[in-house]
Amino acid sequence: MAGSATGKEQNQGLVRSEHKRARSGEDFDIIIGFLGFWAVVLLVVTVWMEVTAQPALGWALGLLATLLALYGMVRLRRRLPARTATRKK
Repeated sequence: MAGSATGKEQNQGLVRSEHKRARSGEDFDIIIGFLGFWAVVLLVVTVWMEVTAQPALGWALGLLATLLALYGMVRLRRRLPARTATRKK
C-alpha cells in the first residue's frame, strides 16, 4: 500500500509540473499579444509623426525596442509545449 501512495504523489507532481509548463506557455501568449498591440500602436504613431514632419526618433526607437522584445518572446515561446487547454461547452 505504501508503494501505491508514493506512486500517486509522484504522478500528481508530474501533472502539476506539466500544468505549470502549459500555463507558462499561455502566459507567453498573453505577453506576445500585449507586445503586438503596442507594436501596432507605435507603428501608427511613428508613421503619423513622419507624415506630419514631426520628430519621430523617440517613437521609432520605442517601436524598435517593442519589436525586439516581441521577437525574443516568440523565440522563447517556441521552446514551450503547445497549448492544450480546451474550452468547456
